[in-house]
Amino acid sequence: MVFWIVAGGLTLAVSLILGLALLRGRIGDAPPAAYDLQVYRDQLKEVDRDEARGVISAAEAERLRAEVSRRVLAADAQLRAGGDTGGQPGRGGWIAAGLVIMGLAGGSVALYAQVGSPGYRDVPLKTRLAVSDAARQNRLSQAEAEARVPAPDVPPEASPEFLELMDKLRETVAQREGDLRGLTLLVRNEAALGNLTAAHEAQARLIAAKGEEATARDHAYRADLMISAAGGYVSQEAEAALREALQRDPSEPTARYYLGVYLMQVDRPDAAFRTWDALLRESDPSAPWVPTIRERIEELAWRAGVTDYQLPALEGAPGPSAADMEAAGEMSLEERQQMIRGMVEGLSQRLADEGGTPAEWARLIRALGVLGETDRAAAIWTEAQTRFADTPEAMAVVREAAQAAGVAE
Repeated sequence: MVFWIVAGGLTLAVSLILGLALLRGRIGDAPPAAYDLQVYRDQLKEVDRDEARGVISAAEAERLRAEVSRRVLAADAQLRAGGDTGGQPGRGGWIAAGLVIMGLAGGSVALYAQVGSPGYRDVPLKTRLAVSDAARQNRLSQAEAEARVPAPDVPPEASPEFLELMDKLRETVAQREGDLRGLTLLVRNEAALGNLTAAHEAQARLIAAKGEEATARDHAYRADLMISAAGGYVSQEAEAALREALQRDPSEPTARYYLGVYLMQVDRPDAAFRTWDALLRESDPSAPWVPTIRERIEELAWRAGVTDYQLPALEGAPGPSAADMEAAGEMSLEERQQMIRGMVEGLSQRLADEGGTPAEWARLIRALGVLGETDRAAAIWTEAQTRFADTPEAMAVVREAAQAAGVAE
């Protein structure tokens, strides 16, 4: 109610100011014709001064006096006819004032009804926290969340032979309780087939088999699979897996990323912003979660009440320097191709010797595709699938590059 009283008072005050300006039809104490008359008289004096100094001829001065005198007579007649108001505004002024008031008040109400939230009550911090707590307690279970997601299709690249081997692997793992290698392979291949429910169930069995040896990464990966299976929804069980991972390692990045997603889903943008901002500042720019965070964190900051948030500087991935680019512009086509191949070979050798980020593997695959070396690109893609099989976010980055290079569907 207070909002409507304040908004109505401000609208009325602005409308009255505009209406009075229209009704008076002038600025100051004198009518407009009086100001015009004073200006014309000053112009007559200016003509006399210009003639005396020889700036204009006598004939030109006489012509200007006649023109200005005509305007003086017209302004004087208007002033006498209009009286103190100068002939303004009359009935037209009243109509204009009424239209302005009605348009401003009515337009404001119509605009607020369209883009605002009429009837929305104030939500104190205590109430908002209570709503968030209720959202936490009423989270869907993993089974309920997965029931809302359509069943996945079998990937077209899965051959009948591979599907037959998967059946055998499932049977073997079921018979060998605690087989860590078998469970690891089962998780990896179920995820590759899109059977995310089976994958996170196998990951839970793998964690149970490891016991105290289970790492924060194991729990974070299970949460990742559960959230993916639920279409991005963080269920009660997925939250528990995230908490378990962070209890073992508070810096575990996948768990921190999904914790921010969870906090947004339970209407805690303030905590989500702090979680994501810290993760963004500590992450390598090529980390798979960085683009998503950078895309959404400014809006999240605004929702959290941080109005002056600035994205941290993003250092580019290793590549040609400015000097290299300038030199390339002066090279022939063959020389440029040779330089690119040299850079590709250097990146390939470094990844083979030292490893690298998903973005670097993706860049190598793209470069090989551009150079037409699809066989090498396919070989790198095959190796990347093994290296990043346990990291779906990284696999997505590399897969996109492989698809662009034409070596993956």
